[in-house]
Amino acid sequence: MRSPDEAGRMDAVRRYDILDTPPDGAFDRITVLAARLVDTPISIVSIVDADRIWFKSHHGLDAQQAGRDPGLCASAILQDEPWLISDAASDPRSFANPLVVGALGLRFYLGIPLTTHDGFNLGTLCVVDRERREATADDIATLSNLAAIVVDELELRLSARRVIGLEEQRRRHAEEDAELFHKTSDTLQAGLESNREIGKALGLMMAFHKVTDTEAFEMMRKASQDMNVKLNQVAHEVVQHHNSRGNETAL
Repeated sequence: MRSPDEAGRMDAVRRYDILDTPPDGAFDRITVLAARLVDTPISIVSIVDADRIWFKSHHGLDAQQAGRDPGLCASAILQDEPWLISDAASDPRSFANPLVVGALGLRFYLGIPLTTHDGFNLGTLCVVDRERREATADDIATLSNLAAIVVDELELRLSARRVIGLEEQRRRHAEEDAELFHKTSDTLQAGLESNREIGKALGLMMAFHKVTDTEAFEMMRKASQDMNVKLNQVAHEVVQHHNSRGNETAL
């Protein structure tokens, strides 16, 4: 079975960029605490991918992932309540599961969905035992609180990545602004130099080649128009750059 909005859920999984990341002490400490406080040999932080259940942290278990179908964590994310199986060997939801009938011999499973702020279940924090047992209200409350800490840690890391991304964007914008400033400055300087050279040339032409005032003025006007076209192009680039920066900020 899949979530009614599986595409949205998978977008959320990708948003947190957690899949296939290296082992992490923050999550490992949570699984150690979960196993100790609920008194189980195995505890897992799982993320349900499109075709697998990947373990971000796995205490008491060597495996790093399992198939999604059939998967207890994949079933647990389909509801917002704790997913409890006291005796997997006799529970119709799990008695044929490979983890139950296989070498692991799973009997007890308690999983809490890892629910994002916008309502998507990424995976679970779960505890597992090879013995049949019941879960107390304290067990469920403890695991729920630890699952909330897992989600808080994921949100914190997402926020940190966004801050780093904004800093990189600001640095890139600063470099672009500096480049545009130098380009504009060089163009303006070239315009001033050009006008001075044109003025000198026209003075020489008027003195030695009998160019009239009217002809000199027309030549100066044409040269100024050409330079104004270049300056207008630069001004247009500056305005476009400013407008695009405003649009990025709005986004």
